[in-house]
Amino acid sequence: MFELFKKELSSFFSSITGYVVIIVFLLINSLFIWVFPSEFNILDNGYASLDSLFFLSPWVFLFLVPAVSMRLFSEEKNSGTIELLYTKPLTELEIVFAKYFAGLSLVLFSILPSLIYFLSVYLLGETQGNLDTGGTWGSYIGLFFLAAIYVSIGVMSSAITNNQVIAFLLAVFISFIFYIGFDFISSLSVFTEINTLVLKIGINEHYKSMSRGVLDSRDVVYFVGVIGIFLSITKTIISSKNY
Repeated sequence: MFELFKKELSSFFSSITGYVVIIVFLLINSLFIWVFPSEFNILDNGYASLDSLFFLSPWVFLFLVPAVSMRLFSEEKNSGTIELLYTKPLTELEIVFAKYFAGLSLVLFSILPSLIYFLSVYLLGETQGNLDTGGTWGSYIGLFFLAAIYVSIGVMSSAITNNQVIAFLLAVFISFIFYIGFDFISSLSVFTEINTLVLKIGINEHYKSMSRGVLDSRDVVYFVGVIGIFLSITKTIISSKNY
């Protein structure tokens, strides 16, 4: 499994894909946080806070993660190399995990350089260190978990079809529904009695909870559980071997 993981991860960086993902993530956030005059600009709003980063990043990842993960299975099926995986001493679950963790590692590599924003705000505030450190670290953990769900959705979407464009669009749609869609659904009058339950099905409610700096075990269980569900579905799809 580790060999396949290394192969998948190296394929991201042996081409321009991995570098583009990291650069685009940092560039978009940097422009909105430091350059473009808007409500997201830290210098304009005058507060030592990284709230803008944690509001923008889920939307950036909503498109970047599917763009990366769409090829994980689709490309293999389209080129016929998927059959070669079954000649290796790997179970279907190990194949899924190897591809999933490769995509997740690329996401982590994208997030880590943004720590320079944290350091900048921490040091450059009128009162040095006047930053909600607990809330910031909680937000980083929440962002990582959120992206981890996006990757699991992307891997599943890639396993469904050999068309990378369809895999991309499907992953974006499902990720959108899980990130913010349940917020809209819960506001419908028909769900008035169970709106809290509907809210908790979505990512945003748990993401906001972690952003307060409180690592509730229920939020962690939610993220791990949703990831597990999508990876289980992926395993079931590739087990059918209908290629």
